[in-house]
Amino acid sequence: MNKEPRLQGSWGRRIFRGEGSPVTGFSKGNRKIEVALKWDPSPAGQPPTDLDVVAATFVSSDPYGTPAYLVHHGSRSPDGTIFLNRDSTDGKGFGWDEVMTLELDRLDSRYARVVIGVVIQQQSGPRTFVNVLNPAMRVREGYTVLAEDDFGSVLGATAATIAEFVRDESGGWNFRAGVHGFDEDPATFTRVMGRANLS
Repeated sequence: MNKEPRLQGSWGRRIFRGEGSPVTGFSKGNRKIEVALKWDPSPAGQPPTDLDVVAATFVSSDPYGTPAYLVHHGSRSPDGTIFLNRDSTDGKGFGWDEVMTLELDRLDSRYARVVIGVVIQQQSGPRTFVNVLNPAMRVREGYTVLAEDDFGSVLGATAATIAEFVRDESGGWNFRAGVHGFDEDPATFTRVMGRANLS
């Protein structure tokens, strides 16, 4: 049996919700998106901190159910429309440590929704965003920043969804901002990250 996401509220048990600092809370016609993530390395003598960007796609017949496929450091998009440009396991890169590109305008018409998440790897023991040094994320299209956040509203979470793209009746993609924390392990988070509507 699948574990339900732990969130608060009238419709579920999500543990945290934060609006972040979106420049645009809702925009139409998104085509090519860049999601970037960065954090500082762990102090000397401590295990490395490893965050991962995850994209989950959903078909129109099951937009809030099981992801059709996931894209992250160990899984690729079957059609090449969503891919990691940069991956880090310790936050020691310069600038943005992880970067993912989504070519939404190339996604097959059967896909109706894409949810972007960030998960903290737990191999070295339980770790939440409060244990991550200077985490930050950015979602942009071209030079237009759609959303930015420092995860300050989800410090007790082990993972968070940070953006949602939904296809409208005309076939265009709409962006919805919002940071929502979960207390799931990485494997469970990827199964349940799409069950909540981010709007």
